[in-house]
Amino acid sequence: MYGPADITIESEFKCLGIVADLDIIILKDKKMGLVIPKLVVIGYVLFSFANSVYAGVTSSFIRSEWPSVDIPLDNEVFEIPSGYNAPEQVHITQGDYDGKAVIIIWVTPIEPGSNQVRYGKSEKKYDFTAEGTVKNYTFYNYTSGYIHQCLVNDLEYDTKYFYEIGEGDSARSFWFQTPPKIDPNASHKFGIIGDLGQTYNSLSTLEHYIESGAQTVLHVGDLSYADRYTYHDMGVRWDSYGRFVEKVQAYQPWIWTAGNHEIEYMPYMNEVVPFKQYLYRYPTPYAASESSSPLWYAVRRASAHIIVLSSYSPFVKYTPQYEWLEAEFKKVDRKKTPWLIVIMHTPIYNSNSAHYMEGESMRAAFESWFVQYKVDVIFAGHVHAYERSYRISNIHYNITGGISYPVPDKSAPVYITVGDGGNQEGLASRFNDPQPDYSAFREASYGHSTLEIMNKTHAFYHWNRNDDGKKVATDAFVLQNQYWNKSSKKETEKELYAHNRPDSRT
Repeated sequence: MYGPADITIESEFKCLGIVADLDIIILKDKKMGLVIPKLVVIGYVLFSFANSVYAGVTSSFIRSEWPSVDIPLDNEVFEIPSGYNAPEQVHITQGDYDGKAVIIIWVTPIEPGSNQVRYGKSEKKYDFTAEGTVKNYTFYNYTSGYIHQCLVNDLEYDTKYFYEIGEGDSARSFWFQTPPKIDPNASHKFGIIGDLGQTYNSLSTLEHYIESGAQTVLHVGDLSYADRYTYHDMGVRWDSYGRFVEKVQAYQPWIWTAGNHEIEYMPYMNEVVPFKQYLYRYPTPYAASESSSPLWYAVRRASAHIIVLSSYSPFVKYTPQYEWLEAEFKKVDRKKTPWLIVIMHTPIYNSNSAHYMEGESMRAAFESWFVQYKVDVIFAGHVHAYERSYRISNIHYNITGGISYPVPDKSAPVYITVGDGGNQEGLASRFNDPQPDYSAFREASYGHSTLEIMNKTHAFYHWNRNDDGKKVATDAFVLQNQYWNKSSKKETEKELYAHNRPDSRT
């Protein structure tokens, strides 16, 4: 049995005769003292209903295409801050394994200036300082500004910190909120964005994400799309992207992975070191998870254990990424961090003609681990459309025997593709027909997702479409935790495989 099926809130509420009142009511579990939004309660009902619905949905929505062109450099969204050598392109990420540190990154365009971060718990009252490092690089005939990187550690959980960087009249101030301490019932809201770029559609996605109230972004790769340019302009478009996203990235951590547009292998410019500009600008806390490369790593945040994989680094048996992932899975403690999330760039399951089966080699290498360790959800990008799968796996085929197509698997993750941030390459609108059994919902539109973890057993997920500039909640369901809901599904092996025999379609 496949499930959950697509749940579009408005239509399904009407279908079930449930009033679509999303106001918060208070429901308390006597044992745990939890406060649960009414939306989750309603969603749980919808989830139960969805288990009896098999057919996937290909959305019929057709958007009026906005221009898939980069915003001109003289637009206000790329404005350079005032003041001599003022810090710009400010962005932060988690700086340790457990969420008590941040890495703050910024650029000074003219000279190195100060490496210092001044911070404290009150606005304009900075009781602490941290000292960072500075470096720059050349890429063909482009020379970057001075890129500062500062680790601010030993922070308190669930605390708002204010920080200041720069000198004199050019100093700039920002703030961030640390996550709750590691706890199985810690709630946290993640945003998921992929393939963002710097077009008008990208701006729509970014502004809608700001409205979501999410606290941390999981960025599934393809950031600036600077590689769509040549020579000096590549570096210029990394700078413009940094200023473009600063209004979000300076205030909350983004946990990022590299996509194909970060590789920037450019022999015609004599630039043959992969990921050069990305690695200078977007550090990660890889050493904290004992990774040997900043391209793959893991962090724990609130009640989630997040594993970041690199689709464009070696990952087969005996490679560093393979051996690191094998060790990292063994370190996951679902009693402390029940939510196990994986992000990567290339999707493992994808029914769009764009990049179809490009993730097959990583699936062959890692899918059995995803099932063995009961990963809750895997987010990917790369395909410029949205798609969500059912819980399925294809781990039984071994060349000489076994089922050779995906089958329902209650221990498998839900696979979600969100490569729809808004870049200049446009939408991937050609889906394979008929829609395969494993695909629950798909639509070629721009947008972003959120995953709101409520407690150790349930999280609420939804995808928001940029409907010609307006935010529209389109696909939503309650995600049940794989570790704490072991007995929540009652399907028998007979039911699972009878539904997915070769002559069966949903």
